[in-house]
Amino acid sequence: MREGRLGYNCENGRYGLLSMDLWIDTGFHCGECMEVLVDDQWVRTRMEMNPAMEWYLVGTPYCGDLEYVRARIPE
Repeated sequence: MREGRLGYNCENGRYGLLSMDLWIDTGFHCGECMEVLVDDQWVRTRMEMNPAMEWYLVGTPYCGDLEYVRARIPE
């Protein structure tokens, strides 16, 4: 698994995965799966956008500002 934190990529208007300050993934599309850390447990989720045009992670408390959410994706 490749692990890092979510960061907003202003070049494509999407959240991507960063390791330090380097992009692992430059931007997730709606429906793309990943795991995020919620209360010290890895939870499988996917990236979506709500009617208010906010990015959110399905089945987690994360919505809107997703900066610094710990996440990981398969190699």
